[in-house]
Amino acid sequence: MARLTGTRPVATRRWGCAAAFLLLLLTVQAAQKADFSGDSTAATINHSLTLLQRLQELLQNGNGSDSVLRVRSAASDEPKVFHTHQLLLSLQSEVFESLLRNQSVVTLHEPPETAALFEKFIRYLYCGGVSILLHQAIPMHQLASKYRVWGLQRGVAEYMRTHLASESSQGHVVGWYHYAVRVGDAALQESCLQFLAWNLSAVLGSAEWGSVSVELLLLLLERSDLVLHSELELYTAVEGWLSRRQPEAPVAERVLRAIRYPMIAPSQLFRLQAQSAVLARHRGAVQDLLFQAFQFHAASPLHFAKYFDVNCSMFLPRNYLAPSWGSQWVITNPARDDRSTSFQTQLGPSSHDAGKRVTWNVLFSPRWLPVSLRPVYSDSVAGAIQPVRIEDGRPRLVITPAMSSPDFAGVSFQKTVLVGVRQQGRVLVKHAYSFHQSSDEAADFLAHADLQKRTSEYLIDNSLHLHIIIKPVYHSLIKVKK
Repeated sequence: MARLTGTRPVATRRWGCAAAFLLLLLTVQAAQKADFSGDSTAATINHSLTLLQRLQELLQNGNGSDSVLRVRSAASDEPKVFHTHQLLLSLQSEVFESLLRNQSVVTLHEPPETAALFEKFIRYLYCGGVSILLHQAIPMHQLASKYRVWGLQRGVAEYMRTHLASESSQGHVVGWYHYAVRVGDAALQESCLQFLAWNLSAVLGSAEWGSVSVELLLLLLERSDLVLHSELELYTAVEGWLSRRQPEAPVAERVLRAIRYPMIAPSQLFRLQAQSAVLARHRGAVQDLLFQAFQFHAASPLHFAKYFDVNCSMFLPRNYLAPSWGSQWVITNPARDDRSTSFQTQLGPSSHDAGKRVTWNVLFSPRWLPVSLRPVYSDSVAGAIQPVRIEDGRPRLVITPAMSSPDFAGVSFQKTVLVGVRQQGRVLVKHAYSFHQSSDEAADFLAHADLQKRTSEYLIDNSLHLHIIIKPVYHSLIKVKK
């Protein structure tokens, strides 16, 4: 290869090879989009794969190179050297365009994790494609952001949003959330937060729970859509987090006050007071909440609501998977027939209602048709019925109480339906549908799911996995005096 210099005329002359390939690529793309005016003899000759292969060879062999990138890292004494072509780098990155404007040799300093991926990154600039693994997502996104390669940045962010459920040895969703906060990616933040909320039990038992930041923990504790076995499970995990992290007292107390103690049975509350070292250390900060929880369990909800404001998060259940709050329902061959089931839940979380049960009836229909699409008799042909396609229908789930009782006074029910899917060998929550007592069904239930296909992402072994949760919500009957 000819020796590189820093002068512009020599570098300009050596653009020829890269420019020729680029011109060929643009020509092929233009030909593919050409309007042939309906000519049946028209055809597209596509050698773009060959062109991409030659561009890779151009990078690999350094043919016609007019610029050199020297990538230095603290992890190695020797820099990685890449013989590149200014035109191709400048087309993809305005940062490289500026760096190579007046020089042909540029030294870049990268942390070890991004330096390890720099060859992949440069290959993307030449060929427009790159393969990455879970642990490579953040450093690749950092490279794309640093050098302002916006297409790659968006592609990596989308990869992260669609691989939250992928299994990794140390977990990755918590780390991705913290990274999204640092770079200001609101969409990725929300995707990570929703995944963590809907699959919290899986996270609580993983290595990544210890890496949860104070800010993320408080955000999770504020949510009522957390999916976990019970509030006691959440307290146990929070206790472990506090023991490991040892935050300052104000932080620990704020975390402990976010636990919904009325959702924990009195016997379990007594045990926590006697055995929990964390609770003993911060008892003064939560003593009022514990006392209120015992009062809640001791009195009838109607009587309690006369003196306390029950319209707050402390008295609102989360999405608990324990049997007293709902039931799992596995529907085999869900595209075939209507199905029904029934189950019982406890009337409310108060111990006063511990012996009271509510029976619920559930109807599932795979091809329910809206009124506008139901068969009707046609006037044009006597007795004829308008044809209806199966695909015009959509799944429907109806949940109704099988009983009514004076005990329901002051209580309404929020219904939540969790849809489980298998991703990377694990069953996780893909979607949660919630609706209240005023409605018997979720209007958009599985509206975009294709249950006719055995390969549907909503099916596990050709079965639909649902978990139905009934959340009793108490209401104040008398305005609380301030």
